Amino acid sequence: MPAPFHLAIAVTNLAQADAFYGALMGCERGRSSEQWIDWNFFGHQLVTHLVATMPILPEPNEVDSKAVPVPHFGVVLSMSEWKALAQKLVVAKHAFVIEPCIRFEGKVGEQGTFFLLDPAGNALEFKSFADDSQLFAK
Repeated sequence: MPAPFHLAIAVTNLAQADAFYGALMGCERGRSSEQWIDWNFFGHQLVTHLVATMPILPEPNEVDSKAVPVPHFGVVLSMSEWKALAQKLVVAKHAFVIEPCIRFEGKVGEQGTFFLLDPAGNALEFKSFADDSQLFAK
C-alpha cells in the first residue's frame, strides 16, 4: 500500500461533517477540537477545519463528457468496496454530482467513478479499476 496522504479541507459546520464523514461514509473519527476533526478516510488522514465561509470554486472541467468538479479529492477503492459504497449512498438517497458509471470504457484507464459533495460543498471522487495496473496507465 502506498504511504497514506494527509489532506486538510474547509467545512462550515463540524456537526454536518461528523454526520457525513462519520455516520454516512463510515470514517473513524480521530482527534478533534472545537475547530477541527481528524478522520480515517479509507486509510488516509483527512482533517475537516471549521471556517466561516467556503472559498469560491472554479468552473468544472469536462472529462469523458462529464462536468468534473474542480478541485476535488478522493480515493481509489477495490471494485467490491466501490460498488458497496455506491450502493450505500444510493440507498441513503445521497445526491451525486456524477452518478456511479464506467469512464473510458474499453480504453486505457477504464474505471468506475462517482462524484458527490460533502455538506460544505467539497467535491469527492471515488473510483475503482477492474485492473489495478491501469491506475497510472498512459
